[in-house]
Amino acid sequence: MTAAVRTASRDHLEDTMLRTFKATAVAALCCTVVGVGIAGAPAASAAEWDPFASTELENWDPFAAASGPAKIKVAGRTVNVSCSGRSAKGEPVIVLLAGMGDGLDKLAPLQKTLSGRNRVCSYDRLGAGASDAPAGPQDFAAVGKTLTGVLDRVAGDRPVVLAGHSLGGLIAARYAPDHRDRVKGLVLLDATSPTMLADVKKAIPASAKGPAAELRAQNLAVFKGGNPEKLVIADGKVRSAGNIPVEVVKHGKQYLAAVPQYGPRLERAWSAGQRKWLALSGRAKLSTATKSEHYIYLDQPGLAVQAIQRVAAAARPHA
Repeated sequence: MTAAVRTASRDHLEDTMLRTFKATAVAALCCTVVGVGIAGAPAASAAEWDPFASTELENWDPFAAASGPAKIKVAGRTVNVSCSGRSAKGEPVIVLLAGMGDGLDKLAPLQKTLSGRNRVCSYDRLGAGASDAPAGPQDFAAVGKTLTGVLDRVAGDRPVVLAGHSLGGLIAARYAPDHRDRVKGLVLLDATSPTMLADVKKAIPASAKGPAAELRAQNLAVFKGGNPEKLVIADGKVRSAGNIPVEVVKHGKQYLAAVPQYGPRLERAWSAGQRKWLALSGRAKLSTATKSEHYIYLDQPGLAVQAIQRVAAAARPHA
């Protein structure tokens, strides 16, 4: 695939997503803000980092210093993964999880920065980026099976720190309690609330009109599986992931001006949802990225890097 074709493909995807969700607020609530640039994050040189130039599995060493993107097979589906950086044997591998509609290309600058000190990997979930589409509707268990397959390949028996943005944070937080033997730290960057479906229904009543009604309807459709990953995003109780280091970082700049009547309610519900994630661990901490909207790792990349590095350091054996 040529660079021009890849660029056109990305532009088409963004246009499609924008038409689907229509309003930035819709995408922000659901899991991502489509069309946001890499402002505030260091750009990766194309000569050094091409997240679309994947190699085949047999030529790829996940523990090489800069193994780069590759296509691997997980339960018969092709998954696009990328790893970079080194870490001592036994130290945790950082795995980044993007928000809905985003691929590992959007995480590339964050991954490149982190890989100066750590072993870092990212991947496109089924239905995102250069990975295969899912065979059918997915639940969190199905997404978790794919994540397990990726971790088996990129981390082996090493401990893992999961750092997820938006939907990626929700997936990481749902996965960790069932995989305490492997997940030794979590960073949730404006993760989707564990009760987002109920939050939207409560904040925007069924009697709402105009943009607010459209926002409500689109969110409910997305949570029922009307998204590129075909993921049914069900609400659930926050379960303990053990006494592991957890950093929850929420956005500080309100950005739901598209629905002024209900925006403040939604912001309060979002903040309450971030506090709920503290139940993941007795070592969980909540902080606010005061200069950020939803994309904290783009608006304040240094803050995101520091949070992930702190958790990775605390997750080291005998730390």
